[in-house]
Amino acid sequence: MNTHDHIAISEMLSLVGHVFDDGRLDEIGSVFTADVVYDMRALGMPVIEGIDGAREAARQMGAHGPIAHLVTNVVIAEQEAGDEVASDEVVGNEVAVDSKGLMLMADGSVNAVVNHDVVRRETGGWRIARRLIALPTAAGGA
Repeated sequence: MNTHDHIAISEMLSLVGHVFDDGRLDEIGSVFTADVVYDMRALGMPVIEGIDGAREAARQMGAHGPIAHLVTNVVIAEQEAGDEVASDEVVGNEVAVDSKGLMLMADGSVNAVVNHDVVRRETGGWRIARRLIALPTAAGGA
């Protein structure tokens, strides 16, 4: 994993907000793998599977969903020793990424979440293969 990968992953995570907030649902494949599993149970929503499932969930939320997704505090797990990938041509390797998110809702309220992602290198670049949304907790888990 090199600096280029870190930048590409961070930019791909930022792109998620632009794709959904701008209603560019035909571009979901630029941020998710075809077999993505998106677990939003912490928000009282279902587990979504596949790009078509993500696209349909976004359509169903419509005006009731967030109007702006913001991502911050991106932390990319380093691969274990011996798992180094020397070439940007290697497809299929996965990396764990944690980030924090803020969602601006249509009523002006703001919701905070923690994203636990597994991102996978595909032919077109890094994509989210699995996302688990969690609610933030107070320091020390209290």
